[in-house]
Amino acid sequence: MTTPQKGNVFIISAASGTGKTTLVTRLINHNPDIRVSVSHTTRPAREGETHGKHYYFVSREEFSQLIEQSAFLEHAEVFGHFYGTSAAALEEMCQQGLDVILEIDVQGAEQVRKAMPDAVSIFILPPSMEVLEQRLRQRQSDSEEVITRRLNEAEQEIQHAFAFDYIVTNRDLVQAETDLLHIFKAAKLSLRNQTIAVEKVLQNQ
Repeated sequence: MTTPQKGNVFIISAASGTGKTTLVTRLINHNPDIRVSVSHTTRPAREGETHGKHYYFVSREEFSQLIEQSAFLEHAEVFGHFYGTSAAALEEMCQQGLDVILEIDVQGAEQVRKAMPDAVSIFILPPSMEVLEQRLRQRQSDSEEVITRRLNEAEQEIQHAFAFDYIVTNRDLVQAETDLLHIFKAAKLSLRNQTIAVEKVLQNQ
């Protein structure tokens, strides 16, 4: 039986309100060989969330033990709860030939890039700050103070875009999804992933 080509790791980050989660959801719904990495967290499960599907829900003690065991590629504390990406779970999915998305913030992305230099990093950009503000206001769920804070944070996050390999501007969901898929396909054709194919041709196999 032919061993599947090892999957790639894709880091996807964006400023709040850019549509990152919607894009990632569309991508995995339309492509069964693309998955999202399931993070560990110490926060309680919300209604409708399933252990092992949305997150691995663990206690603070368990999370601390995993840190001591160097089990995480990256981890961070957000609003009083800890979140971490399991290196073992990521490797297992890649060995199955699956491409794995890490949907993380810019700080987590920096940690993963250092730990996994071969990971492909993508930043989702809004068409403009004005459009981003319109999208945040259309939610009609945040106060003026929260919107202002999110816009300030977004500007700071967008400054980190220069550290990423690819930039995808989310003007249109369908086009942005297509752009993401092109990046995923191009990664499979990189020399790093096609070295064995080249060697087989040279060996007349």
